[in-house]
Amino acid sequence: MSNLRETPTSSALRRDQANIEAVARMTGAEPVLIDVQAAGQAIPGMTPQTILTSGPPLPWPEYYGGQRRAVIYGAIYEGLASDESDADAKLRDGRIVLGATHDHGCVGSVAGIYTASMPVFVVENTKRGNRAYCNFYEGESRHRLNYGSYNDEVRAGLDFLRDELAPVLGDVIRSSGGIALKPLIGRALRMGDELHSRNTAATTLLIRALTPQFVEYAVGSSKERALTALGFFFDSDYSFLRLSMAAAKAMADAARDVPASSVVTAMTISCRNFAIRVSGLGDQWFLGPLPEVSCKLFEGFTDDDVQWIGLGGFAQAAAFGLQAYQGGSAQEMVAMNSLMYHITVAEHPDFKIPYFGFRGTPVGIDVFKVAATRTQPVIDGGLAGKNGGQIGAGILRAPLECFDAAAAAYQQRYQDG
Repeated sequence: MSNLRETPTSSALRRDQANIEAVARMTGAEPVLIDVQAAGQAIPGMTPQTILTSGPPLPWPEYYGGQRRAVIYGAIYEGLASDESDADAKLRDGRIVLGATHDHGCVGSVAGIYTASMPVFVVENTKRGNRAYCNFYEGESRHRLNYGSYNDEVRAGLDFLRDELAPVLGDVIRSSGGIALKPLIGRALRMGDELHSRNTAATTLLIRALTPQFVEYAVGSSKERALTALGFFFDSDYSFLRLSMAAAKAMADAARDVPASSVVTAMTISCRNFAIRVSGLGDQWFLGPLPEVSCKLFEGFTDDDVQWIGLGGFAQAAAFGLQAYQGGSAQEMVAMNSLMYHITVAEHPDFKIPYFGFRGTPVGIDVFKVAATRTQPVIDGGLAGKNGGQIGAGILRAPLECFDAAAAAYQQRYQDG
């Protein structure tokens, strides 16, 4: 019996078939919002001493700036430390355990801080049974824990989410029997959202879907608490962002571990680096430098104030209104969005962009297409300041180094072995 190596043609065919399967799992996923629970109750591996944060895992001494502050403030908020020095000491010796959000089925916004008492949305992919989690949007103030800020206002806001909003939302969502998120996302794209930096339509659609349950709660439990919860959503157009993130995590995780697939299943950022995971390469993170950024800063800030950045998505041409928020032009959005079709495997059958004649959004980033074309994935993002808080927003370009590293690792595993 012969023992021949795969030829380039057969290798490419195997990869193409695997990528079709990975993207079919991704686009075929059915993310459903099923509950609100405390992170310590819902998230696998979460303990009372655990803090989760965005990015690939790093040793505690490697964290700096806004992300470091956010972790420390999370420890103080949770009661795990009395002050910043106490938190630092406990993080150094392991009495406080630091983990990466993606390793626990979560996705984090900017610093992405999770502590055990914080409420999270629970989203289940009913097609495959995998779950994903995301914490709540903190509100419209630019001072938020996930942007490295902590003061009386931030603490009161976190208390409100945990003690006032989460119990009402949990009851309302459970009463609904679950809210299918894919139809809401698809419709919001057609209404001018891109589901990261603009979520106005999606938040409105969510509240409309839950209106019968809010009415039932107001009649049967508390009118005041129902109106308070609704008031938060009316004032916080960004609220659906955390559901689109959890839905995206559930959909992307459905495509994990397809042998020979070169499709990206996660992208994440820390204060030190940018990283990706690839379906056919397991849990390994492939690292690159921090992304390039083109941004529009809030009034009163300069480039010297920028320190840390958050992530976004692939549907800019659906949301021309973002120009006022993050800069650029409609022409630039169309051009960038169009380029993304050159580095992806397929077009989404349910998420469509009206400007492109209802063409599906590009889906399934292929590390080989990125490496070959040198086209960087573009990302909408919020910018954190070196003194904490959000100071602007803009366009990020993912570094090519992590895609090159993943492509090389793929070749070694599937073609040189």
